[in-house]
Amino acid sequence: QVQLVESAGGLVQPGGSLSVSCAASKSIFSIIVMGWYRQTPGKEREWVATTERGGRMNYADSVKGRFTISIDNAKNTIYLQMNSLKPEDTGVYYCHANDGRPYWGQGTQVIVSS
Repeated sequence: QVQLVESAGGLVQPGGSLSVSCAASKSIFSIIVMGWYRQTPGKEREWVATTERGGRMNYADSVKGRFTISIDNAKNTIYLQMNSLKPEDTGVYYCHANDGRPYWGQGTQVIVSS
């Protein structure tokens, strides 16, 4: 069992930056893949970015070059740094982890608006 606790999101203007975190209840060395998805009303949850055990990181084309995942192994926490935010980045961001079973965080709201 893995509990995932996300930090609060927030409201940011277009072009701004925001960082959210996800703390896992177990060592992330035992987690195969961990990352972020997002969802907006009326749309399916979409993959944003993931980091695999071993360090490989993958990003959706829509966020590549703007979003970055980083890892703090000592805190069992991953971070999503979001730069050059656009209104279409608005949504509820969900942390996801899989250690052989999938787990989800509670979601955190990110609003990009002027």
